[in-house]
Amino acid sequence: MPEKLPIQTLSVPPEASGQRLDQWLVAQLPDVSRVRVQQLIEQQKISVNGVRPKASLRLHGGEQIEITGTVELPPLRAFPEDIPLDVVYEDESLVVVNKPAGMSVHAGSGKEEAGNKGTLVNALLHRFGQLSEVGGELRPGIVHRLDKQTSGLMVVAKTDKAHRKLAEQFAKRTAKKTYIALVHGWMPQPQGTIATPISRDMVRRERMTTRRAQGREAITHWKTLEKIDGDYGKFSLLEVKIETGRTHQIRVHLASLGHPVAGDTLYGAPREIKSIQTKAKPLSLERNFLHATAIQLVHPVSNAPLSLDQALPSDLNHFLRHIGGK
Repeated sequence: MPEKLPIQTLSVPPEASGQRLDQWLVAQLPDVSRVRVQQLIEQQKISVNGVRPKASLRLHGGEQIEITGTVELPPLRAFPEDIPLDVVYEDESLVVVNKPAGMSVHAGSGKEEAGNKGTLVNALLHRFGQLSEVGGELRPGIVHRLDKQTSGLMVVAKTDKAHRKLAEQFAKRTAKKTYIALVHGWMPQPQGTIATPISRDMVRRERMTTRRAQGREAITHWKTLEKIDGDYGKFSLLEVKIETGRTHQIRVHLASLGHPVAGDTLYGAPREIKSIQTKAKPLSLERNFLHATAIQLVHPVSNAPLSLDQALPSDLNHFLRHIGGK
């Protein structure tokens, strides 16, 4: 077989001395995760001075690193799994479900078969059998997403035609989504808009950030519904509407103002909320207080307006009452 030509060559500077190979490469390849870098090394797609290294190799500076391919993953496809579904609306073209917190929408492309269980897609395939194939075998029917720890309304396409029409509405921002969020502290004014671009955090790769110069456009509108001042401190209950659908958009935007979503420890919310006035037991929320409460769109076949609402789930209502909310 002919020798593979490098698709990328990197020179290690002296100041990188002492760093692990995989950690240094992640910093140089902003669109590649540490897991992918380690997979490239395992699949012998990376060489250091012509030698196949270990991920833990300590650099000295001056090395020449060649990347000679991309990660090869075994093909994955979603399979039916008998999981209860809360179906809010259904017809021959689409389904709207109320996704619970704690359920992933679909498996990640880098996961093994064991990680391809318990998802919304698994439940949908069991309930409906055939879904749109536009999103591929791992994401049948999925037009848009919700974070794992976010609950609420999601639209799912049954047919390819419906999928394309719905995706066009999301792309053109004519589909409207409304969320309810509870954040720590009182917002600085009754309502506002956050329009800072969002990009991947280069230090903590599981996070997004608004602090990097480059980023994708992201627009979030918020309005205070209730200001809470109780035994557990100050909170704001917000109505949030988004024009874009970036990863963690609402969470990272609100955290960037110093008001993280309650329960969202990834973006700075405390794991326990202590009472500031009494000796009451500390509170904790095992999910994010973020719920997709409403969606408005045009039906992909009939062109009739479709508007659906879903009230807060009981766990969020209980938490809200506990901190003094109405």
